Amino acid sequence: MARTTTAPGGRAARFPFPFTSDGYRYAVNVEPARAPVRTAAGGWGETVVDVDDDYRAELAERARILAADPTRCTVLPHMRAASWDALLYLLRELAAGHAGVMALTDLGGGRMSWRNDLLGVDLAFTVGDDTGVPGGPLAFAGSQVQEDIVLLDQREDALWADAGLVTFAADWSLNFDVGMSFLEVHGPVPRVHATGVVPRAQAFLMRLAPGREYRRTNWTVTAGHRLDTSTEAYPEWGRERALAAASPETLGDTLHLRVEVQHLLRLAPSGAVLFLIRTHLLGLREVARVPEWRHRFAAVLTELPDDLVDYKGLSRYRDGIVAWLAAAGGSHRVDDEADVGEVVERAEQEEQHAGDRPAPQEHLGEAGAAPAEGEREEHRAEADEEVQQ
Repeated sequence: MARTTTAPGGRAARFPFPFTSDGYRYAVNVEPARAPVRTAAGGWGETVVDVDDDYRAELAERARILAADPTRCTVLPHMRAASWDALLYLLRELAAGHAGVMALTDLGGGRMSWRNDLLGVDLAFTVGDDTGVPGGPLAFAGSQVQEDIVLLDQREDALWADAGLVTFAADWSLNFDVGMSFLEVHGPVPRVHATGVVPRAQAFLMRLAPGREYRRTNWTVTAGHRLDTSTEAYPEWGRERALAAASPETLGDTLHLRVEVQHLLRLAPSGAVLFLIRTHLLGLREVARVPEWRHRFAAVLTELPDDLVDYKGLSRYRDGIVAWLAAAGGSHRVDDEADVGEVVERAEQEEQHAGDRPAPQEHLGEAGAAPAEGEREEHRAEADEEVQQ
């Protein structure tokens, strides 16, 4: 069978591949936002709000989900002002990055005009008047950006998830988490409490000054090209995951590496912390077409501790992914005619040499940032110093 030779491009060119070493642990993993990142297939990271070829399709999917389940957008009463801050920030970001097709105009007296030619929107509204924007400020913001939106209120020496519009959650529920503290929301995540990651992250966010913008990444694996893997949608995506695990020979076509680019910043004048989550999906076969990514993803999965494997829902097909990636990099690629037993055997032989790989380093930057140049490592070191203060 012929080796895969397709050159990387398309989605891969803008994909935020999340690994910089052969190991992964949860960590605070923050770095300054807006710094461009070069990858083996292209680059990403120049903006806080990202608009790509899936813009209309993803916003249509969000509208469908909200129509079926309005609780995906929840705003506690005291977060109205923060919701308006979030809307204005996001519209300004869109207008600055897409001046030819989007514009936010100050009409004076608290009146604003928003134009989005990509969606056919032309709207005048009064800041603070919820009835002037469809669904209210947070719902309207979510109709214009692909990112999920969470607003954190700071009080009682803690952060509280008191508002959000989340339609593309990765195995969690906004409706369940809204009103919880930052520490409570992260309660189920393994290792992060014992290592102090969550308290450090909260302390860092509570010191965040207006105008300072940071980002981090997170990752998992999703069956199918599905953005909505929320707790509410589990009957659908849980079945897809089981079917994928039952057919290891087709993993390259059914599984996707799912990466979240998360931005964190302080809004003014409300003082709320804005947490943006942009989800990117890249098929396993597309990942394998970039040799550096293929080898690194296999190494990370091989080394990943069992508790993290379980938490990320990878127990059913972790070994199958490693085997498939090994075959994709060999003299032939896995397809419907491949002998999966032979693939697994070859992957196991490769794992016997895993001891030659350097052990993952424990540091505040998780494997998610993918720096391509030394200057980006310096930026992350500066951010790490702020987290540890």
